[in-house]
Amino acid sequence: MQQLGMGQAINQGLREEMERDAAVFLAGEGVGVGIHASPMLPTAGLLDTFGPKRVRDTPVSEAAIAGLAVGAAEAGLRPVVEIMFAPFLTLASDMIVNHAAKLRYLSGGKSSFPLVVRVKAGAGFGAGCQHSHNLEAWLAHCPGLKVVMPSTPADAKGLLKSAIRDPNPVVMLEDMLLYFQPGPVPEGEYLTPIGQAEIKRPGRDVTVVTWSKMVGVALRAADQLAADGIEVEVVDLRTLAPLDTATLLASVRRTGRLVVLHEANRTGGFAGEIAAVVLEEALASLKAPLRRVCGPDIPVPASPPLERWYIPNEERLMAAVRDIV
Repeated sequence: MQQLGMGQAINQGLREEMERDAAVFLAGEGVGVGIHASPMLPTAGLLDTFGPKRVRDTPVSEAAIAGLAVGAAEAGLRPVVEIMFAPFLTLASDMIVNHAAKLRYLSGGKSSFPLVVRVKAGAGFGAGCQHSHNLEAWLAHCPGLKVVMPSTPADAKGLLKSAIRDPNPVVMLEDMLLYFQPGPVPEGEYLTPIGQAEIKRPGRDVTVVTWSKMVGVALRAADQLAADGIEVEVVDLRTLAPLDTATLLASVRRTGRLVVLHEANRTGGFAGEIAAVVLEEALASLKAPLRRVCGPDIPVPASPPLERWYIPNEERLMAAVRDIV
């Protein structure tokens, strides 16, 4: 099995889908040149392979990039567009939320809008709050959008390929720190189903639900807690919308305890939705109050020490687990 960083795995998925389907094309700020020249990044070398008709650098206008995607999808193409940083989604939100998410519904299902919006997300690289705000809960709140957040190179490739083939708009949030972390990626053709969570580690004492780079935090914490006899089950949602409630609820019913972990700030974060689902459907199974381990309700600091304090870590998660076990 090959070892790839997430950026390389996404690049491989893009190549395969562009070779498979001539309707797939890429667009975004610098997707062909510039900062994407590193071989570890998702669009490196694709301009050389597929040419400027299918790999298009755009002006610095997120609204235009999203509008291009909506129009191209309506015209029968399968655009994959990139938003350079998650907070810049606010500039593209009209086209994504008011058009991409709603037009298939407004057509009565007669039209498809097969577009993918790839978004660089996550804190940890000292870029400050205007480049690091996590907005997955905003996106998951919008009916008509599918929202995926992979934690491994294999899932990033498989989810991207599934997203490109989906008749609905899909937003894929890619944590930038994961671009450079290698992991096993299967050889050959495979898809990761959208809407299906994965149990990364089985356990009997407490369920930790998380996604994206926080999965690594959860697994490292679970290893340390196991030394104390506490067995943590780690559930990687992979998809936030549609949410795999079956896997979530089955895990909570097995363990009787729940901690939700995410990097985004606490208030209005997606942990609240997960908590609501569990309280509505599995309250009788809970042996202790659930816990949320999230970023604080402040903008992401640019200072490296403050940024490290902002991002949830193993110690905070272990303290929450010990509090309810």
